[in-house]
Amino acid sequence: MPPAAIPLAHAYRLLNHGPTVLVSSAHAGRRNVMAAAWNMPLDFDPPKVAVVIDKSTFTRELIEASGEFVLAVPGRAIAGQVLAVGSRSGRDGDKFAALGLEALPASRVAAPLPAGCIGWLECRVIPEPHIQQAYDLFLGEVLAAWADPAVFSDGRWHFGAEGERSIHYVAGGQFFATGEAFDVKG
Repeated sequence: MPPAAIPLAHAYRLLNHGPTVLVSSAHAGRRNVMAAAWNMPLDFDPPKVAVVIDKSTFTRELIEASGEFVLAVPGRAIAGQVLAVGSRSGRDGDKFAALGLEALPASRVAAPLPAGCIGWLECRVIPEPHIQQAYDLFLGEVLAAWADPAVFSDGRWHFGAEGERSIHYVAGGQFFATGEAFDVKG
């Protein structure tokens, strides 16, 4: 099912539940993807996000050169690929191709949208040299947001099948899948 556009006022909700994300980047004909467990929504209008990207990564090199990136929310169905992209360097070759991860075109940035995910945020870097160097923390303004309408609609997640649930990395190859949603009336 093709992704559905998400109003930017709801873009933060794609990350608000704290999932592990894939960070994709592209510059000068090269592309890369990595996994990142440390990310969060940061603001509403315009929507902003924060993500930690280590100095040693090829993804960071491409982001610093291009000034943009994509945060993608993978589902449990591609957890093996998520672990793999987080375990090897893109300097050794195209991880998308090596891992059989299809790359879809984004609408506002050159970085690709990793297929098989359930949500995507296209972002432009908000330059903050001090926090980038001191803490490896990158801020991004969300330019476009997309989600699989089977699991995100009307401004909220509604996870169904196990493979469609977002994943949360703990350590040592262990993940948790998002559990059941419930409402509290108050």
